[in-house]
Amino acid sequence: MTATQTAALQEKLALGTSQELPVLTRRQVPMTLLPGKAQAVIGMRRAGKTCFLFQQMQERLAQGIPRERLVYLNFEDERLPGLEADALTYLLDEYYRTHPGVRGREKVMLCLDEVQLVKGWESFVRRILDSEKVEVFLSGSSAKMLSQEVATSMRGRALEVIIHPFSFRELLAHQSVPLPEDVTALTPAKRSRIEKALADYLSVGGFPETLGLPADARSRLLQSYVDVAMLRDVVERHQVANVAALRFLVRHLLAHAGSPFSVQKIHHFLTSQGMPVAKNTLHDLLAHLEDAFLVRTVWMEAASERQRMVNPRKAYPIDTALIALYDRTGRANLGHALETLVLLELERRRSAITWVRTPAGYEIDFLARHADGRHELIQVCADASDPDTAERELRALADAATVSPKATCTLITLHQTGFPKLPLPAKTRVVTAWQWLLE
Repeated sequence: MTATQTAALQEKLALGTSQELPVLTRRQVPMTLLPGKAQAVIGMRRAGKTCFLFQQMQERLAQGIPRERLVYLNFEDERLPGLEADALTYLLDEYYRTHPGVRGREKVMLCLDEVQLVKGWESFVRRILDSEKVEVFLSGSSAKMLSQEVATSMRGRALEVIIHPFSFRELLAHQSVPLPEDVTALTPAKRSRIEKALADYLSVGGFPETLGLPADARSRLLQSYVDVAMLRDVVERHQVANVAALRFLVRHLLAHAGSPFSVQKIHHFLTSQGMPVAKNTLHDLLAHLEDAFLVRTVWMEAASERQRMVNPRKAYPIDTALIALYDRTGRANLGHALETLVLLELERRRSAITWVRTPAGYEIDFLARHADGRHELIQVCADASDPDTAERELRALADAATVSPKATCTLITLHQTGFPKLPLPAKTRVVTAWQWLLE
Protein backbone atom coordinates (compact mmCIF):
# COMPACT_ATOMS: atom_id res chain seq x y z
CA MET A 1 0.00 0.00 0.00
CA THR A 2 1.10 3.57 -0.63
CA ALA A 3 1.36 6.20 2.09
CA THR A 4 -1.72 7.90 0.63
CA GLN A 5 -3.72 4.68 0.81
CA THR A 6 -2.59 4.00 4.38
CA ALA A 7 -3.63 7.48 5.47
CA ALA A 8 -7.00 7.12 3.70
CA LEU A 9 -7.64 3.77 5.39
CA GLN A 10 -6.79 5.20 8.81
CA GLU A 11 -9.19 8.08 8.20
CA LYS A 12 -11.95 5.68 7.14
CA LEU A 13 -11.42 3.52 10.21
CA ALA A 14 -11.65 6.51 12.55
CA LEU A 15 -14.85 7.74 10.91
CA GLY A 16 -16.30 4.26 10.58
CA THR A 17 -16.24 3.70 14.34
CA SER A 18 -17.48 7.12 15.43
CA GLN A 19 -19.60 8.96 12.88
CA GLU A 20 -23.24 9.52 13.81
CA LEU A 21 -25.65 7.18 12.07
CA PRO A 22 -28.39 8.82 9.99
CA VAL A 23 -32.10 8.36 10.74
CA LEU A 24 -33.56 6.51 7.75
CA THR A 25 -36.73 4.77 6.59
CA ARG A 26 -36.61 1.21 7.84
CA ARG A 27 -36.12 -1.38 5.08
CA GLN A 28 -38.38 -4.40 5.48
CA VAL A 29 -36.04 -7.02 4.07
CA PRO A 30 -36.10 -10.62 5.33
CA MET A 31 -32.75 -11.78 6.63
CA THR A 32 -31.49 -14.87 8.45
CA LEU A 33 -28.56 -14.41 10.83
CA LEU A 34 -26.52 -17.57 11.30
CA PRO A 35 -23.28 -18.02 13.27
CA GLY A 36 -20.21 -18.16 11.07
CA LYS A 37 -22.04 -16.75 8.02
CA ALA A 38 -21.48 -13.36 6.40
CA GLN A 39 -24.42 -11.36 5.07
CA ALA A 40 -23.86 -10.35 1.42
CA VAL A 41 -26.00 -7.26 0.77
CA ILE A 42 -26.31 -6.73 -2.99
CA GLY A 43 -28.42 -4.64 -5.37
CA MET A 44 -28.26 -1.79 -7.87
CA ARG A 45 -26.42 1.40 -7.02
CA ARG A 46 -28.50 3.93 -5.02
CA ALA A 47 -31.13 1.33 -4.11
CA GLY A 48 -30.32 1.65 -0.40
CA LYS A 49 -27.65 -0.94 0.44
CA THR A 50 -25.58 1.42 2.56
CA CYS A 51 -28.68 2.62 4.38
CA PHE A 52 -29.53 -1.01 5.11
CA LEU A 53 -26.09 -1.46 6.68
CA PHE A 54 -26.67 1.65 8.81
CA GLN A 55 -30.05 0.20 9.82
CA GLN A 56 -28.34 -2.97 11.04
CA MET A 57 -25.86 -0.87 13.01
CA GLN A 58 -28.68 1.17 14.56
CA GLU A 59 -30.45 -2.00 15.66
CA ARG A 60 -27.31 -3.15 17.46
CA LEU A 61 -26.88 0.26 19.07
CA ALA A 62 -30.44 -0.07 20.38
CA GLN A 63 -29.42 -3.43 21.86
CA GLY A 64 -26.71 -1.69 23.86
CA ILE A 65 -23.67 -2.53 21.73
CA PRO A 66 -21.14 0.35 21.92
CA ARG A 67 -20.66 2.42 18.77
CA GLU A 68 -16.92 1.63 18.58
CA ARG A 69 -17.72 -2.06 18.08
CA LEU A 70 -19.73 -1.24 14.95
CA VAL A 71 -17.30 -0.64 12.08
CA TYR A 72 -18.37 0.74 8.69
CA LEU A 73 -15.86 0.91 5.82
CA ASN A 74 -16.59 1.95 2.21
CA PHE A 75 -13.99 1.00 -0.39
CA GLU A 76 -15.39 3.04 -3.29
CA ASP A 77 -12.80 5.79 -3.04
CA GLU A 78 -10.55 7.26 -5.73
CA ARG A 79 -7.66 7.21 -3.22
CA LEU A 80 -7.86 3.42 -2.95
CA PRO A 81 -7.32 1.96 -6.43
CA GLY A 82 -6.10 -1.62 -6.72
CA LEU A 83 -6.49 -2.56 -3.05
CA GLU A 84 -5.75 -6.16 -2.12
CA ALA A 85 -6.65 -8.29 0.88
CA ASP A 86 -3.61 -7.15 2.88
CA ALA A 87 -5.35 -3.77 3.22
CA LEU A 88 -8.26 -5.50 4.96
CA THR A 89 -5.85 -7.29 7.29
CA TYR A 90 -4.19 -3.94 8.03
CA LEU A 91 -7.54 -2.35 8.88
CA LEU A 92 -8.54 -5.16 11.23
CA ASP A 93 -5.16 -5.15 13.00
CA GLU A 94 -5.29 -1.36 13.28
CA TYR A 95 -8.77 -1.56 14.79
CA TYR A 96 -7.68 -4.07 17.42
CA ARG A 97 -4.57 -1.99 18.23
CA THR A 98 -6.92 0.90 18.97
CA HIS A 99 -9.35 -1.33 20.93
CA PRO A 100 -7.10 -4.01 22.49
CA GLY A 101 -9.62 -5.11 25.10
CA VAL A 102 -12.16 -6.22 22.48
CA ARG A 103 -10.30 -8.90 20.56
CA GLY A 104 -11.48 -12.37 21.41
CA ARG A 105 -13.82 -11.07 24.13
CA GLU A 106 -16.54 -9.01 22.44
CA LYS A 107 -18.18 -9.45 19.05
CA VAL A 108 -17.36 -6.75 16.50
CA MET A 109 -19.66 -5.92 13.59
CA LEU A 110 -17.77 -5.26 10.34
CA CYS A 111 -19.67 -3.60 7.49
CA LEU A 112 -17.54 -3.72 4.33
CA ASP A 113 -19.24 -1.60 1.65
CA GLU A 114 -18.38 -2.10 -2.08
CA VAL A 115 -15.93 -4.76 -0.91
CA GLN A 116 -15.79 -6.38 -4.36
CA LEU A 117 -13.32 -3.61 -5.27
CA VAL A 118 -10.73 -5.25 -3.00
CA LYS A 119 -8.95 -8.14 -4.69
CA GLY A 120 -8.99 -11.29 -2.57
CA TRP A 121 -11.65 -10.11 -0.13
CA GLU A 122 -13.27 -13.57 -0.09
CA SER A 123 -10.28 -15.27 1.53
CA PHE A 124 -10.00 -12.50 4.12
CA VAL A 125 -13.66 -12.77 5.10
CA ARG A 126 -13.53 -16.55 5.29
CA ARG A 127 -10.44 -16.37 7.50
CA ILE A 128 -11.83 -13.89 10.02
CA LEU A 129 -15.14 -15.76 10.24
CA ASP A 130 -13.07 -18.73 11.41
CA SER A 131 -10.54 -16.91 13.60
CA GLU A 132 -12.13 -13.74 14.99
CA LYS A 133 -15.20 -12.90 17.03
CA VAL A 134 -16.91 -10.90 14.28
CA GLU A 135 -20.23 -10.40 12.54
CA VAL A 136 -19.62 -9.53 8.88
CA PHE A 137 -21.86 -7.62 6.48
CA LEU A 138 -20.64 -7.29 2.88
CA SER A 139 -22.15 -4.92 0.35
CA GLY A 140 -21.69 -4.48 -3.37
CA SER A 141 -23.44 -3.43 -6.56
CA SER A 142 -22.73 -6.70 -8.32
CA ALA A 143 -24.51 -10.04 -8.17
CA LYS A 144 -21.07 -11.52 -8.91
CA MET A 145 -20.41 -11.20 -5.19
CA LEU A 146 -22.37 -14.45 -5.02
CA SER A 147 -21.31 -15.96 -8.32
CA GLN A 148 -20.26 -19.58 -8.56
CA GLU A 149 -16.59 -18.67 -8.23
CA VAL A 150 -17.15 -16.58 -5.11
CA ALA A 151 -19.49 -19.17 -3.61
CA THR A 152 -16.73 -21.73 -4.09
CA SER A 153 -14.04 -19.57 -2.49
CA MET A 154 -16.36 -18.60 0.39
CA ARG A 155 -17.36 -22.28 0.81
CA GLY A 156 -20.97 -21.45 1.54
CA ARG A 157 -20.09 -18.82 4.14
CA ALA A 158 -22.23 -15.96 2.74
CA LEU A 159 -26.01 -15.52 2.76
CA GLU A 160 -27.62 -13.31 0.11
CA VAL A 161 -29.65 -10.20 0.98
CA ILE A 162 -30.97 -8.34 -2.10
CA ILE A 163 -31.90 -4.68 -1.69
CA HIS A 164 -34.40 -3.30 -4.22
CA PRO A 165 -35.61 0.28 -4.40
CA PHE A 166 -38.44 0.95 -1.93
CA SER A 167 -41.31 -1.52 -1.97
CA PHE A 168 -44.81 -0.04 -1.83
CA ARG A 169 -45.06 -0.78 1.90
CA GLU A 170 -41.68 0.87 2.49
CA LEU A 171 -42.74 3.86 0.41
CA LEU A 172 -45.85 4.34 2.54
CA ALA A 173 -43.68 4.19 5.67
CA HIS A 174 -41.30 6.74 4.11
CA GLN A 175 -44.28 9.03 3.52
CA SER A 176 -45.57 8.42 7.08
CA VAL A 177 -48.79 6.81 5.85
CA PRO A 178 -50.04 4.60 8.71
CA LEU A 179 -51.33 1.12 7.89
CA PRO A 180 -53.63 -0.96 10.11
CA GLU A 181 -52.88 -4.65 10.58
CA ASP A 182 -55.95 -5.48 8.51
CA VAL A 183 -55.63 -3.45 5.31
CA THR A 184 -59.06 -4.64 4.15
CA ALA A 185 -60.59 -2.57 6.98
CA LEU A 186 -59.39 0.81 5.69
CA THR A 187 -61.71 3.79 5.77
CA PRO A 188 -62.60 5.22 2.32
CA ALA A 189 -60.39 8.25 2.99
CA LYS A 190 -57.34 6.11 3.87
CA ARG A 191 -57.98 3.82 0.92
CA SER A 192 -58.06 6.82 -1.42
CA ARG A 193 -54.77 8.03 -0.01
CA ILE A 194 -53.17 4.64 -0.60
CA GLU A 195 -54.56 4.45 -4.15
CA LYS A 196 -53.10 7.89 -4.87
CA ALA A 197 -49.74 6.80 -3.43
CA LEU A 198 -49.77 3.74 -5.71
CA ALA A 199 -50.55 5.83 -8.78
CA ASP A 200 -47.57 8.06 -7.98
CA TYR A 201 -45.37 5.04 -7.22
CA LEU A 202 -46.04 3.55 -10.65
CA SER A 203 -44.49 6.58 -12.35
CA VAL A 204 -42.06 7.93 -9.75
CA GLY A 205 -40.67 4.58 -8.61
CA GLY A 206 -38.89 3.76 -5.38
CA PHE A 207 -35.28 4.97 -5.58
CA PRO A 208 -35.06 6.78 -2.21
CA GLU A 209 -32.97 9.73 -3.40
CA THR A 210 -35.38 10.63 -6.22
CA LEU A 211 -38.53 10.89 -4.10
CA GLY A 212 -39.92 14.39 -3.73
CA LEU A 213 -37.85 15.81 -6.59
CA PRO A 214 -39.40 17.78 -9.47
CA ALA A 215 -39.99 15.62 -12.53
CA ASP A 216 -37.11 17.07 -14.54
CA ALA A 217 -34.58 16.71 -11.74
CA ARG A 218 -35.82 13.18 -11.04
CA SER A 219 -35.37 12.18 -14.68
CA ARG A 220 -31.83 13.55 -14.77
CA LEU A 221 -30.91 11.73 -11.57
CA LEU A 222 -32.41 8.46 -12.81
CA GLN A 223 -30.51 8.83 -16.08
CA SER A 224 -27.31 9.30 -14.11
CA TYR A 225 -28.04 6.05 -12.21
CA VAL A 226 -28.37 4.18 -15.50
CA ASP A 227 -25.26 5.81 -16.99
CA VAL A 228 -23.12 5.03 -13.94
CA ALA A 229 -24.38 1.44 -13.82
CA MET A 230 -23.47 1.00 -17.49
CA LEU A 231 -20.07 2.68 -17.19
CA ARG A 232 -18.85 1.46 -13.79
CA ASP A 233 -20.63 -1.87 -13.38
CA VAL A 234 -20.57 -3.06 -16.99
CA VAL A 235 -18.05 -1.25 -19.23
CA GLU A 236 -15.24 -0.85 -16.68
CA ARG A 237 -15.81 -4.01 -14.66
CA HIS A 238 -16.11 -6.30 -17.68
CA GLN A 239 -13.88 -4.40 -20.16
CA VAL A 240 -16.73 -3.96 -22.64
CA ALA A 241 -15.56 -2.61 -25.99
CA ASN A 242 -18.85 -2.34 -27.91
CA VAL A 243 -20.47 0.44 -25.89
CA ALA A 244 -22.87 1.34 -28.72
CA ALA A 245 -24.42 -2.14 -28.64
CA LEU A 246 -24.68 -1.93 -24.85
CA ARG A 247 -26.52 1.39 -24.99
CA PHE A 248 -28.92 0.06 -27.62
CA LEU A 249 -29.62 -3.03 -25.53
CA VAL A 250 -30.42 -0.91 -22.46
CA ARG A 251 -32.69 1.43 -24.42
CA HIS A 252 -34.49 -1.44 -26.10
CA LEU A 253 -35.08 -3.53 -22.98
CA LEU A 254 -36.15 -0.65 -20.75
CA ALA A 255 -38.45 0.83 -23.38
CA HIS A 256 -40.22 -2.52 -23.87
CA ALA A 257 -40.72 -3.70 -20.31
CA GLY A 258 -42.57 -7.00 -20.14
CA SER A 259 -42.32 -7.72 -23.87
CA PRO A 260 -40.82 -11.01 -25.10
CA PHE A 261 -37.40 -10.63 -26.67
CA SER A 262 -34.70 -12.85 -28.10
CA VAL A 263 -31.02 -12.13 -28.51
CA GLN A 264 -31.20 -13.53 -32.03
CA LYS A 265 -33.75 -10.90 -33.14
CA ILE A 266 -31.77 -8.10 -31.51
CA HIS A 267 -28.63 -9.37 -33.22
CA HIS A 268 -30.41 -9.43 -36.59
CA PHE A 269 -31.69 -5.86 -36.12
CA LEU A 270 -28.31 -4.44 -35.12
CA THR A 271 -26.62 -6.17 -38.04
CA SER A 272 -29.21 -4.76 -40.45
CA GLN A 273 -28.51 -1.28 -39.06
CA GLY A 274 -24.79 -1.57 -39.78
CA MET A 275 -23.80 -2.25 -36.17
CA PRO A 276 -21.96 -5.59 -36.31
CA VAL A 277 -21.94 -7.43 -33.02
CA ALA A 278 -21.56 -11.12 -32.18
CA LYS A 279 -24.49 -12.96 -30.63
CA ASN A 280 -22.23 -14.17 -27.85
CA THR A 281 -21.36 -10.55 -27.10
CA LEU A 282 -25.05 -9.69 -26.74
CA HIS A 283 -25.54 -12.65 -24.41
CA ASP A 284 -22.60 -11.40 -22.33
CA LEU A 285 -23.92 -7.82 -22.26
CA LEU A 286 -27.32 -9.01 -21.08
CA ALA A 287 -25.70 -11.03 -18.32
CA HIS A 288 -23.65 -8.00 -17.27
CA LEU A 289 -26.79 -5.81 -17.10
CA GLU A 290 -28.45 -8.38 -14.86
CA ASP A 291 -25.27 -8.61 -12.81
CA ALA A 292 -25.53 -4.84 -12.24
CA PHE A 293 -29.23 -5.22 -11.29
CA LEU A 294 -30.26 -2.70 -13.96
CA VAL A 295 -32.38 -5.28 -15.79
CA ARG A 296 -34.26 -8.34 -14.55
CA THR A 297 -35.21 -11.09 -16.99
CA VAL A 298 -37.87 -13.79 -16.72
CA TRP A 299 -37.60 -17.10 -18.55
CA MET A 300 -40.53 -18.75 -20.25
CA GLU A 301 -41.85 -21.85 -18.48
CA ALA A 302 -40.50 -24.92 -20.29
CA ALA A 303 -40.38 -28.67 -19.82
CA SER A 304 -36.61 -28.92 -20.33
CA GLU A 305 -33.51 -26.79 -19.97
CA ARG A 306 -32.82 -27.03 -23.70
CA GLN A 307 -36.31 -25.77 -24.53
CA ARG A 308 -36.01 -23.00 -21.97
CA MET A 309 -32.80 -21.71 -23.55
CA VAL A 310 -34.35 -21.28 -27.01
CA ASN A 311 -37.60 -19.66 -25.82
CA PRO A 312 -37.96 -15.87 -25.60
CA ARG A 313 -37.46 -14.10 -22.31
CA LYS A 314 -39.08 -10.97 -20.90
CA ALA A 315 -37.08 -8.07 -19.49
CA TYR A 316 -38.02 -5.57 -16.79
CA PRO A 317 -36.22 -2.60 -15.23
CA ILE A 318 -35.23 -2.65 -11.57
CA ASP A 319 -37.63 0.25 -10.95
CA THR A 320 -40.83 1.41 -12.65
CA ALA A 321 -39.50 4.97 -13.04
CA LEU A 322 -37.01 3.75 -15.66
CA ILE A 323 -39.86 2.82 -18.05
CA ALA A 324 -40.93 6.43 -18.61
CA LEU A 325 -37.28 7.41 -18.91
CA TYR A 326 -36.95 5.32 -22.08
CA ASP A 327 -40.50 5.28 -23.45
CA ARG A 328 -40.48 7.82 -26.29
CA THR A 329 -44.23 7.57 -26.99
CA GLY A 330 -45.05 10.04 -24.21
CA ARG A 331 -47.87 7.80 -22.98
CA ALA A 332 -48.11 6.61 -19.40
CA ASN A 333 -47.84 2.85 -19.81
CA LEU A 334 -49.62 1.76 -16.65
CA GLY A 335 -49.86 -1.86 -17.78
CA HIS A 336 -46.12 -2.38 -18.14
CA ALA A 337 -45.40 -0.36 -14.99
CA LEU A 338 -47.84 -2.43 -12.93
CA GLU A 339 -46.45 -5.67 -14.37
CA THR A 340 -42.94 -4.53 -13.42
CA LEU A 341 -44.13 -3.68 -9.92
CA VAL A 342 -45.57 -7.15 -9.47
CA LEU A 343 -42.38 -8.83 -10.69
CA LEU A 344 -40.20 -6.84 -8.29
CA GLU A 345 -42.51 -7.64 -5.38
CA LEU A 346 -42.31 -11.34 -6.25
CA GLU A 347 -38.52 -11.06 -6.20
CA ARG A 348 -38.69 -9.43 -2.76
CA ARG A 349 -40.82 -12.36 -1.61
CA ARG A 350 -38.11 -14.71 -2.90
CA SER A 351 -40.36 -16.47 -5.37
CA ALA A 352 -39.03 -18.39 -8.36
CA ILE A 353 -40.63 -16.75 -11.42
CA THR A 354 -41.34 -17.74 -15.02
CA TRP A 355 -43.88 -16.57 -17.59
CA VAL A 356 -46.26 -18.93 -19.36
CA ARG A 357 -47.56 -19.43 -22.88
CA THR A 358 -50.58 -21.74 -22.77
CA PRO A 359 -51.49 -24.44 -25.33
CA ALA A 360 -54.18 -22.11 -26.67
CA GLY A 361 -51.63 -19.32 -27.17
CA TYR A 362 -52.48 -17.15 -24.17
CA GLU A 363 -49.66 -15.44 -22.29
CA ILE A 364 -49.66 -15.44 -18.49
CA ASP A 365 -47.44 -12.80 -16.94
CA PHE A 366 -46.04 -14.90 -14.11
CA LEU A 367 -45.98 -18.36 -12.64
CA ALA A 368 -44.63 -17.82 -9.12
CA ARG A 369 -43.27 -20.68 -7.07
CA HIS A 370 -43.33 -19.20 -3.59
CA ALA A 371 -40.88 -20.00 -0.82
CA ASP A 372 -43.62 -21.79 1.16
CA GLY A 373 -44.23 -24.23 -1.71
CA ARG A 374 -47.36 -22.60 -3.15
CA HIS A 375 -47.69 -22.09 -6.92
CA GLU A 376 -49.54 -19.04 -8.20
CA LEU A 377 -50.45 -18.01 -11.75
CA ILE A 378 -50.60 -14.22 -11.89
CA GLN A 379 -52.13 -12.10 -14.62
CA VAL A 380 -51.69 -8.32 -14.43
CA CYS A 381 -54.25 -6.03 -16.07
CA ALA A 382 -54.26 -2.36 -15.14
CA ASP A 383 -57.82 -1.81 -16.43
CA ALA A 384 -60.15 -4.79 -16.50
CA SER A 385 -63.40 -2.81 -16.44
CA ASP A 386 -64.25 -3.81 -20.01
CA PRO A 387 -66.15 -7.15 -19.95
CA ASP A 388 -64.30 -8.48 -23.00
CA THR A 389 -60.93 -7.65 -21.45
CA ALA A 390 -61.84 -9.22 -18.10
CA GLU A 391 -63.22 -12.33 -19.77
CA ARG A 392 -60.07 -12.74 -21.89
CA GLU A 393 -57.78 -12.45 -18.86
CA LEU A 394 -59.85 -14.95 -16.85
CA ARG A 395 -59.94 -17.34 -19.82
CA ALA A 396 -56.15 -17.16 -20.07
CA LEU A 397 -55.79 -18.02 -16.39
CA ALA A 398 -58.22 -20.93 -16.71
CA ASP A 399 -56.27 -22.29 -19.70
CA ALA A 400 -52.95 -21.97 -17.81
CA ALA A 401 -54.45 -23.77 -14.82
CA THR A 402 -54.92 -26.89 -16.95
CA VAL A 403 -51.14 -27.00 -17.41
CA SER A 404 -50.32 -26.03 -13.80
CA PRO A 405 -53.09 -27.71 -11.79
CA LYS A 406 -51.34 -27.10 -8.46
CA ALA A 407 -51.44 -23.35 -8.93
CA THR A 408 -54.00 -20.89 -7.68
CA CYS A 409 -54.89 -18.03 -10.05
CA THR A 410 -54.75 -14.30 -9.33
CA LEU A 411 -55.84 -11.42 -11.53
CA ILE A 412 -54.31 -8.15 -10.32
CA THR A 413 -55.94 -4.89 -11.40
CA LEU A 414 -55.48 -1.26 -10.46
CA HIS A 415 -59.15 -0.79 -9.51
CA GLN A 416 -61.73 -3.38 -8.65
CA THR A 417 -64.56 -0.85 -8.87
CA GLY A 418 -66.31 -1.45 -12.16
CA PHE A 419 -64.97 -4.98 -12.58
CA PRO A 420 -67.61 -6.91 -14.56
CA LYS A 421 -69.72 -9.44 -12.71
CA LEU A 422 -68.33 -12.57 -14.30
CA PRO A 423 -68.13 -16.14 -12.98
CA LEU A 424 -64.62 -16.81 -11.70
CA PRO A 425 -62.85 -20.08 -12.58
CA ALA A 426 -61.99 -22.44 -9.72
CA LYS A 427 -59.18 -21.28 -7.38
CA THR A 428 -59.23 -17.81 -8.97
CA ARG A 429 -59.39 -14.43 -7.26
CA VAL A 430 -59.43 -10.83 -8.44
CA VAL A 431 -57.51 -8.41 -6.25
CA THR A 432 -56.50 -4.77 -6.49
CA ALA A 433 -52.79 -4.04 -6.82
CA TRP A 434 -52.50 -2.11 -3.56
CA GLN A 435 -54.10 -4.95 -1.61
CA TRP A 436 -51.84 -7.54 -3.22
CA LEU A 437 -48.71 -5.43 -2.60
CA LEU A 438 -49.60 -5.09 1.08
CA GLU A 439 -50.37 -8.78 1.67
